[in-house]
Amino acid sequence: MKLGVCQMAVSEKLEMNTKKIMDFIKQAAAQNIDIIGFPEMALTGYTKEILTEKNMNDMVSKALSEIKKACEVFNTTVIVGHPYNKGEELYNSASVFLPDGNTYTYDKKYPTELELEYFEIGKKNPLVFTYGGKKIGVMICRDQNYPGLARELIKSGAQFIYILSAHFYNPKEARWKLEKNRAIPITRAVENGVHVLLSNFVGSHLGMVSLGNSLIADPDGAVVTSAGESEESLLSVSIYE
Repeated sequence: MKLGVCQMAVSEKLEMNTKKIMDFIKQAAAQNIDIIGFPEMALTGYTKEILTEKNMNDMVSKALSEIKKACEVFNTTVIVGHPYNKGEELYNSASVFLPDGNTYTYDKKYPTELELEYFEIGKKNPLVFTYGGKKIGVMICRDQNYPGLARELIKSGAQFIYILSAHFYNPKEARWKLEKNRAIPITRAVENGVHVLLSNFVGSHLGMVSLGNSLIADPDGAVVTSAGESEESLLSVSIYE
């Protein structure tokens, strides 16, 4: 099995983000990547005009339908972050689309203080799905700070953990938090004896910056592959187990 993550820049236009995600899915399929993880909120970023749009769910659902169809066409599993309204409550969510049409969702359990102005705390159980005989766990960004959540994924059978992130800060904060945000997924890999795959944004968004550094760490904590601070990238690792 070949597992991958995408490091991408985000636009404030949903259509452009959707097109970019579709292009990366095609690239992943050409490289025989079985599962590709995209960043947190990859479809929209944190663009206020989209998050407060009354028809946001329809816009997001349309884009997700395109992604779902692409997964079936290219025989690729995709994990992608996006917002979603449930009644009057807005959630920071991740959806998993399998080639056979099955779909799973997860809502971020530990939003930041800033996010709590917009998003609700996720109420669903941690997400573990099965593909190709392997069990894969999913968490979103700040969820990685809580070792207990990773342990819950492992207890549910997860053999790999995907972390969908959006590490946007002011430029100075982005620099000093860089090593911390690299260290945590590596630590979760060692603690739990599994591969951890971190997908992050790169570039600027709403006056903030993300320094990328998406990575894949093996169960011993070795960084198998990582991306830089400024370029979009598609990372992967082949698993022979």
